[in-house]
Amino acid sequence: MTEEKVPAKAPKSEQTRALILETALRLFKERGYDKTTMRAIAQEAGVSVGNAYYYFSSKEHLVQGFYDRIAEEHQAAVREILDSDEKDLTARIRGVLLGWLDIAEPYHEFAAQFFKNAADPDSPLSPFSPESEGPREAAIDVHRRVISGAAVKIDPELAEPLPQLLWLQQMGLVLFWVYDRSEGAANSRRLVERLAPVTARAISLSRFRILRPLVKETHDLLADFMPTAAGMAASGKPTRAARRTEGDRHGRDRA
Repeated sequence: MTEEKVPAKAPKSEQTRALILETALRLFKERGYDKTTMRAIAQEAGVSVGNAYYYFSSKEHLVQGFYDRIAEEHQAAVREILDSDEKDLTARIRGVLLGWLDIAEPYHEFAAQFFKNAADPDSPLSPFSPESEGPREAAIDVHRRVISGAAVKIDPELAEPLPQLLWLQQMGLVLFWVYDRSEGAANSRRLVERLAPVTARAISLSRFRILRPLVKETHDLLADFMPTAAGMAASGKPTRAARRTEGDRHGRDRA
């Protein structure tokens, strides 16, 4: 049984939780996600099956633990640039995206196995699922700080949609990275180098009144047709566009 790396000074419960998670990630890499059972994870970690289920009620929760870890490591990795005197928006966007590639690199070999399950719109592993809200909001907050710390003027109405759009851009990078087989994910890094200045320029231009509606409509379009919106529609809840259309209709009826 391979000894896993766990925080030496963490409380016993945190050490056990970290041990189970590290063991699971290793087995996912060696055997594949679908072929790895909770019993095998418990056996390799040297804990009882009941103890494994105490910390993680299912394999899906183990992956959610992985998502949480990635989010925490990313926040730590980009803290220096976000808290620095760097005001250039291009540099801040580049630093955050390259920071994500750096901390995700050790998991690149089996990222495609997670994506196979995360691509299922009904899976709790989807980045758009309610179960993924924690790491998703943490990532959006990183992009919120990217903008707030930059020397760029934006309309207050765009303060909410822009970080969400930057997170969606990061999700696009993640998808590209999953399929990237270049050494050291070099192609993904080149993509970031090309993408950062274009994105920064688009954000800078959004301060002009003529372009603000375009940014807002782009955000609304994505918000209405992302998997989360599809889930709302399936549950009978109207999407934002539907609510807006209904409101407009009522307004015309009252007029």
